[in-house]
Amino acid sequence: MLVDGVGGRIVETEAYDMDDEASHSFRGMTRRNAAMFDAPGSTYVYRSYGLHWCFNIVCRERDHGAAVLIRALEPTHGLERMRQRRQLEDPRLLCSGPGKLAQALGITAALDRRRIDEPPFELIAPPDMDQAADIASGTRVGISKAQHLPWRFTLAKSRFLSRKV
Repeated sequence: MLVDGVGGRIVETEAYDMDDEASHSFRGMTRRNAAMFDAPGSTYVYRSYGLHWCFNIVCRERDHGAAVLIRALEPTHGLERMRQRRQLEDPRLLCSGPGKLAQALGITAALDRRRIDEPPFELIAPPDMDQAADIASGTRVGISKAQHLPWRFTLAKSRFLSRKV
């Protein structure tokens, strides 16, 4: 996934659904979470604890209220821009968490409710897409409700995860 040519391979995600107490859509549509109820492939960008932007992709039919949080990337494109934005050198730390990822990719509220298949976004299939990826699932990170749901998905052997599964 790229944003204006900056990004990499998605290695960690978390799913959120309107029937899930931890989801922003659990209590219904509000001004803040309205993007979660858009058509699949729309973006939902929100501020976490007033500090960090978080980037999600809507994944269910319109009006359902479900999205996938992109938690971590393996940086492959635009590393110098990411390093400038994050003020650090280690590529493993550039996008190893949702706030870090948004900062490295330059994601802000200006990208809320956009289409993931239109500029400034670009989705690129990995070259080894025909091979079965080693995907691990586990419980989500940093939430206080519905912690038991195994809705965190990672590329199991990635060195770029926010936390091990």
